[in-house]
Amino acid sequence: ITLKEMSSGAADLRQRKKQNCTESDKMAPEERNKENSKLGRSPKYVLIQRFAKLFFGCLAAVTSGMMYAVYLSTYHERKFWFSSRQELEREITFQGDSAVYYSFYKELLKAPSFERGVYDLTHNNKTISLKTINAVQQMTLYPELIASVLYQASGSEEVIEPVYFYIGIVFGLQGIYVTALFVTSWVMSGTWLAGMLTVAWFIINRTDTTRIDYSIPSRENWALPYFACQVAALTGYLKKNLNCSAEKFCYLLVSASTYTFMMMWEYSHYLLCVQAVSLFLLDSFALAQTEKVHEVYKTYLLSLFLGYLLQFENSALLVSPLLSLVAALMLSKCLQMNIKKGTFMSRLLKIMRIYLVLTITVTLNFLLKMFVPHKENEHLLKFIEVKLGLNTTKNFTMNWLLCQESLQAPSQDFFLRLTQSSLLPFYILVLIICLFSVTQVIFRTICGEPLKETVKLEDGRIGERPEIVYHVIHTILLGCLAMCLEGMKYLWTPYVCMLAAFGVCSPELWMTLFKWLRLKAVHPILLALILSMAVPTIIGFSLWKEFFPRIMTELSELQEFYDPDTVELMTWIKRQAPVTAVFAGSPQLMGVIKLCTGWMVSSLPLYNDDDLLKRNENIYQIYSKRSAEDIYKILTSYKANFMVIEDSICNEVGPVRGCRVKDLLDIANGHVVCEEGDSYAYSKYGRFCHEIKMNYSPYVNYFTRVYWNRSYFVYRINTVISFQS
Repeated sequence: ITLKEMSSGAADLRQRKKQNCTESDKMAPEERNKENSKLGRSPKYVLIQRFAKLFFGCLAAVTSGMMYAVYLSTYHERKFWFSSRQELEREITFQGDSAVYYSFYKELLKAPSFERGVYDLTHNNKTISLKTINAVQQMTLYPELIASVLYQASGSEEVIEPVYFYIGIVFGLQGIYVTALFVTSWVMSGTWLAGMLTVAWFIINRTDTTRIDYSIPSRENWALPYFACQVAALTGYLKKNLNCSAEKFCYLLVSASTYTFMMMWEYSHYLLCVQAVSLFLLDSFALAQTEKVHEVYKTYLLSLFLGYLLQFENSALLVSPLLSLVAALMLSKCLQMNIKKGTFMSRLLKIMRIYLVLTITVTLNFLLKMFVPHKENEHLLKFIEVKLGLNTTKNFTMNWLLCQESLQAPSQDFFLRLTQSSLLPFYILVLIICLFSVTQVIFRTICGEPLKETVKLEDGRIGERPEIVYHVIHTILLGCLAMCLEGMKYLWTPYVCMLAAFGVCSPELWMTLFKWLRLKAVHPILLALILSMAVPTIIGFSLWKEFFPRIMTELSELQEFYDPDTVELMTWIKRQAPVTAVFAGSPQLMGVIKLCTGWMVSSLPLYNDDDLLKRNENIYQIYSKRSAEDIYKILTSYKANFMVIEDSICNEVGPVRGCRVKDLLDIANGHVVCEEGDSYAYSKYGRFCHEIKMNYSPYVNYFTRVYWNRSYFVYRINTVISFQS
C-alpha cells in the first residue's frame, strides 16, 4: 500500500463522515415531520413541546444539584457547629491528608503574590524535615491553586472567610456531580423522571456514593464531578443519529472534562483506563461507530500529553496503562485499515483483535517502564500481589494497607443498605435485561444481520443502543473492582443509581422484556409506557415515605464534634514550641499539626511516595518494643526536636486483632512468636510508648516530658544526653 493510496483512503473516510453527518442532519427533520404529520401535529406545536420538556428538565437538573449542595452545607454545619467555632477548632475538623491539602491552600493565601506562593510550593522545604518537595506535583494541588486564585480574584476576602469559600467550592462541585448524573440518566431514558430517581437514590445511599462526609478536600471530591460530566457528554456523543452540532458540543465537553479530570486526581488515568476498556469492548462487538470511539481515544492521548507537560513532566502518565492501551488500540486500527475488508486476513484479525491489543498493551507498558525513568509506586504492585494471595509479607506498610477498611472486600452491610433502599434489586433487574439484549445483538451481528440505524420503541432492542451498552460494560467493570476493594464503591455506586433509574423509567427496557415474554393480552407498547411512569412513581413515593423523615432528622439534630485535647495540644505548640521545631508522631496527627500551627513535621499522611512511606514506618516505631536508644537514633536522623505519643494508638483495642499499629510493628520487627496457632509478642524491651511514661532511665536520659493531657504526651528530644540514674 503506497503513501498516496493511504492518504486518499483517509480523505475518503473524512468525506464519508461529512456526508453521513449532513445526511443525518437532513434525514432527522424529514422523519420527524413525517411522524408529526401522521399524528396530526404542527411543527410549531412540536417545537414548543420539546422546548418545554428541555426547559423543565434542565430546571429540575440544576435545582437538584443546588439543593444537594445546600443539603451538604447544612449537614456539615449541624455536624461540626462550624459557624460558632474558632478558626483553630474549625481546622481540627480536617483530618489526615485533608489537613495537608487545606494547609497548602492557607499558605497560598498568605503568600505576598500568587507567583511567589506557587514557587514556594514547587520548592517546598518548610513542611517535611530534610526534604524538599514539589508539593504541586506530588500532592496534585491544582484544586488549591484554582481555589486561591478564585478567592483573591473575586474579591471575596472582605465577604467570606477562606475556609467557607474552600468548602463551598467543594460542595458546589458535588452539586455539579449530581446534576451530571441526572443528565446522564435523562439522556439515556428520555425522561427527567429518571434523573429525579437517580438523585434520590444517590442521596439516600450517600454513605456508599461519596466520601464528602469524612474528607472534604480529598482529591476524588474535586475530580469525580468532572468525570461525571465527561460520562454525561460521552453518553450523548455515542448516541445514534445525533446531529452535527450536538455531536461537536458533546465531543468538546468530553475533551475538556477528560483533561480537567486528569489534572485534578493523580489516579485519574487508572479510571480512564477502565473506561477505555469499556469503549474497546463496545467497538470490538461492532455496537458503536468506530470513528467516534477512536475520536475519544485521541482525547485520551491529548489529555495525557498536556497533563505530562503541565504536571512538571509527570513520568507516571507515560508509563500508565491508559497510554499503552490507547497506543495498542490505535495500532490495531492501522493494521485493520491496511488490510482489505472481506479477506481471510481481515476476518482472522478481527477475531484475534482482543488478544492482539492485550499483548501489545502489556509489551508496550513493559518497554516504557524499562526505558522511561519513573517513580511509580512499587508498593502498589506488591500490595496487589499480597491482596491476590500470590505472596506473603511481614512488611509494616503492606500489612497496614491491607488492614485499611477501604482496601478490604465490601461488608454485608454495604449490600444490605443498597437492598433496603431498593437500589440493588432494580439494578440487577436492569442489568440482566440489558445483558441478555446485548448478547442477542452480538449473535445477530456474528450471523451477518446488520444493526438498525434507528431503534424504535416497538422493536424492543435496547441492546442496540451504544450508549446503553457502554454503561452496562462500564458498571460491570467498576462493580468487579468494588467487589475486591470497598473503597471502589464510591466510583461504582453512583453509576448503579444512574443505570437503575434509567432502566425503570425507560419504556424501551420494558418493551424489550415484553418482546421476550410475547404478551398478547395487553398491548406491549401501552403497558411499557404505563410501567415506565408507574414503577418510578411508586419507588419515589416509597423512598419519600421511608427516608425523607430520616434526612430531615439528620438536618435538625445538632451533633457535637469537640476535641478539647487536640485544641489544647495545638495551643501549647503555638505558644511554647520554637518556630524552628520539628515534630514527630503519627502521620495523621502530623497533618493536623502542620495545618493548625505551621510547624515543620517529620512525616505526612501521604502514600504515593516510597520515601515518605519508609519515614512513616520508622517514626511509628515509637509504638514498638524497641530500646530508647533505637528510637532516639531514628528521631534524630530526621532532625526531630519533639515527639508526640498518642494514647489512642499506644493503648489501641482494635476490633481486628493483628491490625493494630502495635501488632503490625511487632510482626515487622520479628517480635511475634507463634505457638500452637496462637501468637505472642516477645522482646527484651517493653513497649516504648508505655515505658517512657514511667520516667526512669534510660528513657529520661534521651527524652524529657514537656506537656501532656488525657490524649497526648509531648517529649522534647534531648540534644545533650545525660546518663545519670
